[in-house]
Amino acid sequence: MAVARMGPDERAEALASMAGGELDVLVVGGGIVGAGVALDAVTRGLSVGLIEARDFAAGTSSRSSKLIHGGLRYLEQLDFELVREALTERGLLLHRIAPHLVRPVPFLFPFTRHWERPYIGAGVALYDTLATTMGTARGLPHHRHLTRTGALRVFPALKRDALVGAVQYWDAQVDDARYVLTVLRTAAAYGARIASRVQAVGFLREGEHVTGARARDLETGRDVEIRAKQVVNAAGVWTDDIQEMVGGRGQIHVRASKGIHLVVPRDRIQASSGLILRTEKSVLFVIPWGRHWIVGTTDTEWDLDKAHPAASRSDIDYILDHVNHVLRVPLTRDDVEGVYAGLRPLLSGESDETSKLSREHTVAHPVPGLVLIAGGKYTTYRVMAKDAVDAVAHGLDGRIPESVTDRVPLVGADGYAALWNQRRRIAAEAGLHPSRVVHLLRRYGSMIHDVLAYMDDREDLKEPLTGADDYLRAEVVYAVEHEGARHLDDVLSRRTRVSFETWDRGIAVAEEAAALMAGPLGWSEEQVAREVEYYRKRIEAERAAQEQDSDNEADAVQHGAPDIVPEARVTAGRR
Repeated sequence: MAVARMGPDERAEALASMAGGELDVLVVGGGIVGAGVALDAVTRGLSVGLIEARDFAAGTSSRSSKLIHGGLRYLEQLDFELVREALTERGLLLHRIAPHLVRPVPFLFPFTRHWERPYIGAGVALYDTLATTMGTARGLPHHRHLTRTGALRVFPALKRDALVGAVQYWDAQVDDARYVLTVLRTAAAYGARIASRVQAVGFLREGEHVTGARARDLETGRDVEIRAKQVVNAAGVWTDDIQEMVGGRGQIHVRASKGIHLVVPRDRIQASSGLILRTEKSVLFVIPWGRHWIVGTTDTEWDLDKAHPAASRSDIDYILDHVNHVLRVPLTRDDVEGVYAGLRPLLSGESDETSKLSREHTVAHPVPGLVLIAGGKYTTYRVMAKDAVDAVAHGLDGRIPESVTDRVPLVGADGYAALWNQRRRIAAEAGLHPSRVVHLLRRYGSMIHDVLAYMDDREDLKEPLTGADDYLRAEVVYAVEHEGARHLDDVLSRRTRVSFETWDRGIAVAEEAAALMAGPLGWSEEQVAREVEYYRKRIEAERAAQEQDSDNEADAVQHGAPDIVPEARVTAGRR
């Protein structure tokens, strides 16, 4: 398998290759579903290209609750098949596909009335039983019932009168943006051509048959034609927009549901477990996240700017009100380090409430040469991808092999267990604290040696970023040369999570990070300054939006922040 590198040179080569011949499959969309489709298709022996209009995982796939779970609440809706499918995928990701990225996490489910113990307890027992009978519960403790006193030992931050007892169970979590990137790098290692900042602006047609896409390189403004026997639309909440390019009424209709999350310091909530609470609309999670807690989410319809969904004051207050109902020491807005908002692509149904729309996925073949995939949930991305490529296979001549992605580890997985056991020796040899090596292993797995190699050449890259010291300077350079980062926001919002893990949302580290990116990207001092200024304005707009009372007001404020214009476009404009 080739080296999984996605730097500036590889992007240029991928785009030239896509424009120079005919692919079997062109994937439009670089979120988790598009990434999964690219990997599934290329590992079946197909020639594959993928284009993404912004950064990889820039939309929904970097703004989730960061959970890999079966969906406990779907049992109450009697959607046993969705839960079974998701639990199967959870087991595969934990133990075979991505053990370096997906890890177990405990949750406490408090009971507010005594009758809830048999009712909720039975649901959690069924949840564990489904996982056990499918052989996917290995490594996860079985649920356990707790008295009120026992629950308070696990979660001392709860009010004593907020519960009469609890059950503790286990699920899993992941850095969603990093997982998407790793799927893409795995696809690239098997031969897929992948390029970000390339927007599909139309389809190529031969009669009614779609034969590829017209695409615009947003970094240069140059248009290219990419020919493909089949095109897969994996655009998530943009599904309807892509369907409009082929004309007529689309077969899949997607509504966007906004979910926001708050990030607060770990010391503000005293607990050794996550927490799940029932709300009048859905559920609320308190999720451990390194030195922080992630608290969310909301579930409200959104029909405004899809690229930058805005969190309003009402959204933030909703989450604070609900979590403070059970916390002994309430959280305030001053405790909120970060906020992020994402959009779920839900299949439209007859219900007017987004919380009741389907989380299951669907595949359609509206015109020859075009496959649409939408809906679903992050945990089941691999199944969605398999179904999409199965549909692609119907449109291709010859027999296409069955999916093998349930047996294909992501890059960084092979050898991870041994390296984890050797983490102290690796730390000593690299001159790093063991906690730094743990951090790197959990982000890069067995690719850690690629990151450490940067530090062999430059001692300064061993140093943490000033103002974001959970991350090393080497990780910024690596993000550009191996992980496809093209702009400062790519690094601070997705390659790292500095944008919501620091009090200033990454403003203090922006200049240092941009300077580190400048070399491998060939930026001038002017472009470095522009990147920093763009990032500052984006953060200022997000913060201002969070002071507005309504979605419309928040969107109007946040929509005013400019998008970055690449240096090549600026230079061309001055000629």
